[in-house]
Amino acid sequence: MTQYKLAVLSFTMIFCLMGPIYSNSWASSNSVTDEASPSVRRLTSSQYQEIISDVFGPDIKIGGRFQPDSREDGLLAVGTSRVSVTVSGLTQYEAMARSVAQQVVDEKHRTTLGICKPQREDAADDICAAQFLSRAGLFLFRRPLNDHELNTYVSAAANAATTLKDFYSGLGYGLTGLLASPDFLFRKEVVEPDPMHEGHYRLDAYSKASRLSFFLWNSAPDLALMSAAENGEIHTKAGLDAQVSRMLDSHRIKGGVRAFFTDMLEFDRFAAFSKDSMIFPNFTSGAASDAREQTLLTVIDHLITRRGDYRDLFTTRHTFLTPLLGSVYNLPVPKVTANGAPNQWLPYKFTEGDPHGIGILSHASFLALHSHPGRSSPTLRGKAVRELLLCQHVPDPPGAVEFTVVQDTQSQIYKTARERLDAHANEPMCAGCHKITDPIGLALEIFDSAAGFRTTENGALIDTSGEHNGSAYADAIGLSKALHDDPAVITCIVNKVFAYSIGRSANRSEKDWIEQLTQNFSDNGYQFLELMRRIAASDTFYNVGSPGVQEATIRHGMHAVAIKSREEK
Repeated sequence: MTQYKLAVLSFTMIFCLMGPIYSNSWASSNSVTDEASPSVRRLTSSQYQEIISDVFGPDIKIGGRFQPDSREDGLLAVGTSRVSVTVSGLTQYEAMARSVAQQVVDEKHRTTLGICKPQREDAADDICAAQFLSRAGLFLFRRPLNDHELNTYVSAAANAATTLKDFYSGLGYGLTGLLASPDFLFRKEVVEPDPMHEGHYRLDAYSKASRLSFFLWNSAPDLALMSAAENGEIHTKAGLDAQVSRMLDSHRIKGGVRAFFTDMLEFDRFAAFSKDSMIFPNFTSGAASDAREQTLLTVIDHLITRRGDYRDLFTTRHTFLTPLLGSVYNLPVPKVTANGAPNQWLPYKFTEGDPHGIGILSHASFLALHSHPGRSSPTLRGKAVRELLLCQHVPDPPGAVEFTVVQDTQSQIYKTARERLDAHANEPMCAGCHKITDPIGLALEIFDSAAGFRTTENGALIDTSGEHNGSAYADAIGLSKALHDDPAVITCIVNKVFAYSIGRSANRSEKDWIEQLTQNFSDNGYQFLELMRRIAASDTFYNVGSPGVQEATIRHGMHAVAIKSREEK
């Protein structure tokens, strides 16, 4: 009965504090107005994990299932502005919060924040609890707790400690409330009058710090950034520039860049990914995990370590391999280093002319992810290039399309994918889409569904020639060079980085700035970190409308959640 009462207390505290914010479906600013508005974005699973690791230590384990993210305009980061938390989802978040809190207050971890020790471990201690919870709340809520909030969590800790006769168990209940609160699970931005521009508004200092930190580090602000918010330095140009430079120079920028490319390249799909084990026995779940990591390591190395041209990601021969990936690429990769110590990842440079040496398009992550379990797909690969790298929408196929010819990989009439697709595309309803996807995907047909190299299919020579934007190419190497030189690749990455950073696509008033940003990216040699710097240090990145915009979107969201509640009942 005691545990039941405490569970009821925990849920009551969470629901009393949560207000209307769980109806996060209102956060799409364009649904109400074209004016840039303060956003409300649900934490992604990776952001949740990063914050827990930053605040309480990397060995804290997170048990439970995250509510699924939604991809909008090609990015999960945009979808976080348009998703809500269901009642069942709230239960899952509360379970995760309870698990994390129990670990934080156990004997191994309870000194993590180093605040104080209670006068007695078998009784409540409001002073010590307040110190711990206010400190934890600062980093979890990305702002200081107000008196009402702090008193609520301290009271919950005291009630539980008194019932259980254990200060730390009680503290765990207070911490559970923080971790299950919408102020932690959602990034709710606050606006205030701008003292430098009468009649205008700005993000408050803590909201500004949070927007910056999640963009560059994919996590909550650290102590230095919190201090810059507390003393107002973040509102000065010099103060903001100093923080942007510090964060870009930190090793943590790798985590931010990794998070962006994981989203942009749709690597979340690896969670439900598999290959036909009978056809591709080497492409195990471990190989899939390594394939994903290979591309991310290549991106980090090229864009951060080497400070390379973004476009060269489509032509670089430098990468990293494991012995397992070596078996996928049919390459010998040693299992140990010279001194005998295990070394999973080794730098590798493909030889000139090696088809796998054309950057990320020849990585197993791209080739296998955008194929069927047992066969390659020029259409899926071409569609991925168009949508992920060129920001061009490709319509889904009509429901009545017949795929029998395409799927017959053993056909002795149409031996290659090109022949099968040519026959399939004769159907009028199919020709339009295949015209824009297949020429790209066919250049990659020398790679099977698991990224293995081949030159023939069913005994027939594979034709990899094609044309992109008026440039003819003979093979995948030619395609990679054509994409390298395509201006749409640059326009796309600039728009995606901005949308990722702000949680929405650019609106009409920001189009001119996006064009200027694209030109600056070109002038700076397509340096990705400089693109991030220019966005993070710009006024446009922090622009917000009046509080009325936020109030209108909240009213819209409350109406939506009322409908959702009735439907669930």
